[in-house]
This record gives sequence, C-alpha cells and structure tokens, in this order.
Amino acid sequence: MAAPASPSTGTPIPLAHRLRDAVIAGLVAMALAVPFLGLRTVNLDQGLVVQAKLAYVPLAGAIVFLGRLVLGLLAAPLAKAAAPLTAWRPPVSAQRLRPWGGPLLVLAAVALPFLPFANRYVIDLGTTALIYILLATGLNITVGLAGLLDLGFAAFYAIGAYTCALTTTQLHWGFWPALAAGGLASSLFAVLLSLPILRLRGDYLAIVTLGFGEITRIIILNWQGLTGGPNGVSGIARPTLFGLTFDRRAPAGGQTFSDLTGIAYAPEHRLIFLYLVILALTVLAAYTVARLRRLPIGRAWEALREDEIACRSLGINPTMVKVSAYATGALMGGLAGCFFAARQGFVSPESFGFMESATILAIVVLGGMGSQAGVIIAALFIVVLPELARGFADYRMLAFGLAMILIMIWKPGGLLSGRLPTIRLSTAKPKPVAEAA
Repeated sequence: MAAPASPSTGTPIPLAHRLRDAVIAGLVAMALAVPFLGLRTVNLDQGLVVQAKLAYVPLAGAIVFLGRLVLGLLAAPLAKAAAPLTAWRPPVSAQRLRPWGGPLLVLAAVALPFLPFANRYVIDLGTTALIYILLATGLNITVGLAGLLDLGFAAFYAIGAYTCALTTTQLHWGFWPALAAGGLASSLFAVLLSLPILRLRGDYLAIVTLGFGEITRIIILNWQGLTGGPNGVSGIARPTLFGLTFDRRAPAGGQTFSDLTGIAYAPEHRLIFLYLVILALTVLAAYTVARLRRLPIGRAWEALREDEIACRSLGINPTMVKVSAYATGALMGGLAGCFFAARQGFVSPESFGFMESATILAIVVLGGMGSQAGVIIAALFIVVLPELARGFADYRMLAFGLAMILIMIWKPGGLLSGRLPTIRLSTAKPKPVAEAA
C-alpha cells in the first residue's frame, strides 16, 4: 500500500508519521478527558463528592486516535475528490440571475409569515435569524471590511437592549424613540472604546474588546439600582403601528389594530408585525453597507484591512477610519439589541455573555469575512440548523459543531470568501498621444 500523499505538496507521507500524529492526538484527548469525563461531582448526603469514572478516558483517546488516523489517510483522496467542487463556477445563465437573487430572497422573506405552514414557532425563528443577520452585518463592518478583530461585540448588543428597556420602563418612551436611543447609545460607547485602543492590532485588540464585553456584562449584572441586576428588566414596550397596539385590549385613550381594521384579534399579529419591521431594517442595513462600500469611507475600510501603513502613505487618517467602522457596526448591534428586547419583553445579563459574541463572530467567519451574502447564509445556518436537530436531544449541539467543522474544512475561507474590489481600475492600455489628439 502506497503512503498517503500530502494534500498541499503532493509528496508521500510515511505511515509511521501518521501513526505518531494519531498517537499524540489520542494522548492529548485522554489528558483533556480526565477533568471533563473522568471526574464527576455528585451531591450526596455528606455533601458534594468527586467520583472518578476513568473508563471514559481511554475510550475518548481511542476515538480520537482512530479519527485522526482515518482523516490523515483519507486527506489526499478527499482533497482530490473535492478539487472539481471547489473549482466549479456557475454557468453564465446562472450568473445573469445573480442580480435577482436579493429581491427574490426579500420577497420570500416577506411572504414567510403568510404561508400555510407558518405558525408562532416559524415566525419567531425567522425573527431570531433576522436579529443575528443584523448583528453579523454590524460585526462584518468591523471585522470583515475594516479588519479589526472584535471579541466583545455582544457589549453593543447589550447596550442597545438595555437602553431600549430602561427608556421604555423608566422614562415611559415608546418603542420607536427607544430604538433610536439604543442605536445611538451603542454607537457612542463604540466611539469611546475605539479612541483609547487605536494603536492596538491583532491579538492585543481582540483581548481589549473581549475585556470590554465582559466589563459591560459585569456592570449590568452588579448595577442593580439601574439594570435590576440578575433579575433583569421586564415590561418593555412593544412596537406600534402609528400608535396602534397589537394587544387584545387598548390602553386608556388608545386603539388597537384589530379595533381599527375589524380583523379578529390574534396573538400572531404582533409577531408578524415585529418580524416585518426587523426584516425592513435588515434589508435597509444590508443596502446601506453595500452603498457604503462604494463610497470613500467604505474603500478606506477595505484599505485599512489590507495595509494600514499604505493607508497612511495615501493620506488616509486611520484614526477616523477605525472610529467610523466601530461606530457604524455598533449602531447596527444596538438596533438588533432593541429588537431583541422588544421580542422578549424582558432582558437579563445572561443573554449577553461571551458565547453570544463568539456566535456572531462565527457567523461572519463562516459566511466569509466581508461578504454580505455569506453573512446571511451563515446566520440562517447557525440559527436554523440547531432547531432542525432538536430531535437528537442532547446530541444536537454535537451535530451542529460537526457540521461547522466540515464546512470550514471544505471552505476554509468561508462559504463566500471572495473579496472582490468595489472599484476596479481599467486594464486597457492608454492610447498614444497622436491618436488621442
């Protein structure tokens, strides 16, 4: 049997090297399995007791050993089989339909609540997907376009949500003024954050943003006089349609949607209206980002992502570019937080931890940094796939993680990883002076 070849260089890799690599991976897995699988805490009469179940440790090592060995042996055949798929390009007829993809997707999204199979669960799932699309659109500006790694984006999400919650419950504002206040508050905090960290790059920038996200969550958790602490804030105002509420009974001096239109009251009306409003805002955000990419500020974001030193040599002010990227991305994160608060009717610090920031960043990376279409596809994948896998009960997150790993192996740059320039210089040769005259 011939030795498997390296997928990158094509040179054969000895089987002994594969076995050594698999053994090392198995030993590492066994070491990690000791605290996670081999030791368990049990609450007995005498208190909390640690029990050892070390039988799972060698089993975990054996599974990782076999998996690593099989992947190593099949790496070259899989790469050869996947080469035609990665090199595939849509035919010309399909490329002509590309400009119609966005409008058709929007029409399908508008029609979703009115389809025969649509119910509260489907509409609520669609609203959640739109919230994550709006969040990922904002983070895509910071990470995908400007190249500024942010691990604490959930902080702006939380600021927008709590601003909406506090202005509607404490100041008795309506939803629409609170929505504007939430977006502006998140954008203001982004500007205040970006000013002290303008000189940081790469890992150091990621650590600072991670710390900002955790500081924001801890402040919300401990400032009980304002935020309610771990109890959160409830009674958040719902969006209205020109002053019309979607409740069963109108408040004093008000009128409901069903009273004015004569349509029988249904709890789904409020969900459908919220879904359509956030859909309109998400479409507007995507269109705005697409337009900004063609403006000087958008081209400055992309230039900063590629080379900050070259930006300075061209006369671009990196300070203003970074601040604008943070502020614009945080604005969309704050708006998404307001819709999250209105959808739930309740906010608490547990909804804005590090895992929320990691999920949003995973959407951007999985979809392809800088790609708006990729962000939409990845958000739908991350939100919908765990729901489809609910039948697997405790194993649904394992299936979800496995699917993400397979996608990143297949498309390491993201689902849509192409970075096309927003402005392409002409490659035509200049005409001679005599011909031009």
